[in-house]
Amino acid sequence: MTNVFIISAPSGSGKSTLVNKIREAVPHLAFSVSYTTRSPRGQERDGHEYYFVSREKFEQMIRENDFLEYADVFGNYYGTARRFLANAEEQGNDLLLDIDVQGASQIKSKLPDAVSIFVLPPTREELERRLRERSQDSESVIQRRLGDANREIENYGKYDYILVNDRLADSVDALKAILLSQRLERRDRSDSGLSATAEKYRLENVRQRLQPILQSFGKTAAGVK
Repeated sequence: MTNVFIISAPSGSGKSTLVNKIREAVPHLAFSVSYTTRSPRGQERDGHEYYFVSREKFEQMIRENDFLEYADVFGNYYGTARRFLANAEEQGNDLLLDIDVQGASQIKSKLPDAVSIFVLPPTREELERRLRERSQDSESVIQRRLGDANREIENYGKYDYILVNDRLADSVDALKAILLSQRLERRDRSDSGLSATAEKYRLENVRQRLQPILQSFGKTAAGVK
């Protein structure tokens, strides 16, 4: 049985680095490369970070029902092709999806057993520092990404697990524990160490820790649905 894992995060939270590390650490884990109509940035390569296609091609794929999910984000399409799930099932692998909150909602509606993980930065200030440190975005883009993050974190309560990515090594260990414990659970097996680690990051077990992070974004746990 193929497990589907969803990982979402505001831009600048370190999600891409975390995903790359976990793909090296967890065997039998297929990764879905999203399709997009936006142009490549920096050293991005077609078929690696994204499949870069024209708007016409993307809309043809929509008409042919090729996507598990897709969304129009600031004038560019992003989508997950169905073929990645089919390929994972054929090869006996689990599937990791790196998608935004819109895509995650669509996947959960179609695949309710999918396990969702939301990655948060330690504070808004740290997120802004990381965005500026990348030195690839204009000031207007940085401000837009901060605004996006402010809206995206309002959806954290829809996810099964929450990771605060303050130390990459700890986040990799936590994500690995979540994926492996879920994999064992689906096979009616368990590992007490993995399960104990994973449980620390269950939504209901991290609400207290989230308070100062949410406050740095001008939000409170009680006010977020």
